Amino acid sequence: MSLTVNANILQTIGNTPMVHLCKIVPPGCADVYVKLEYFNPTGSYKDRMALAIVEEAEKRGEIKAGTRIVEYTGGSTGTSLAFVCAVKGYQFKAITSDAFAKEKLQTIRLFGAELEIVPCIDGKITPDLFVRMEARVLALQEEGAYWTQQFLNEDALIGYGRLGREIVAQVNKPIDVFCGCVGTAGMLIGTGNEIKAACPNTKVIALEPASSPFLTKGEKGSHRVEGTATGRLPDLLKKYRFDSALAVEEEKGREMARRMAKEEGIFAGTSSGLNVYAAIELAKMLGPGHTVVTVASDSGMKYLAGDLYE
Repeated sequence: MSLTVNANILQTIGNTPMVHLCKIVPPGCADVYVKLEYFNPTGSYKDRMALAIVEEAEKRGEIKAGTRIVEYTGGSTGTSLAFVCAVKGYQFKAITSDAFAKEKLQTIRLFGAELEIVPCIDGKITPDLFVRMEARVLALQEEGAYWTQQFLNEDALIGYGRLGREIVAQVNKPIDVFCGCVGTAGMLIGTGNEIKAACPNTKVIALEPASSPFLTKGEKGSHRVEGTATGRLPDLLKKYRFDSALAVEEEKGREMARRMAKEEGIFAGTSSGLNVYAAIELAKMLGPGHTVVTVASDSGMKYLAGDLYE
């Protein structure tokens, strides 16, 4: 066995495992594969995005010693940016909300970042919440901070492109469908572009909670699936190709997250449950001889203080 020593923890981002689901997929379905992105250092695929965004800005001279970095975030992006900034020595401030998991907010602080909390209404994620958080970031940017602009920043596609190449190499056969929940849409587009480059017939399907069906019905709504459904069409979905959108009942996704833990040993969050539920439904339609791929976006450890695993 060949084992290596990394120069720093940023080099451990990526190269996450892939699992062929064997217990929760019914007979007569397509093969379903799940990329376990919670094996990244902070337990989320957002580490790939944060590293790419910071390093590409460094190359252009937009981030340098003394730069203060800011972003509004539901938690995982903030955690990943706080982590990357801690290693690289940058100050980071996250604008976030008490609508998001306490564990995520604690982790951002533990990486040395500053937190500003924008209050939510009834503990729910609503479209106006993101508007209010963005307004605070704009004010900070006017003071000279570098805003990473995760909803617009195409540098994210570089980080997620590597994820797509890993999936193609691991599955090593034609992929019929790649699906994933959409927040910024960086993961879906960056990963999907690379999969389509290798498998041109792959269908890339955007997922969202049915209680906030903006992509499927043009309707905004409140929900509790962190990292998804901001109540608007992400700019990356306007600019890049995807094939269709599918809404998933939130409770179906939450139930699937619990089944994944109990039956497959895959301990992941709510959006991962939605991803896998949708992947299995699509696998039922496709049938044997086909392949569906999705991702386990983040770790279930981030949700123990909430009601997902009660």
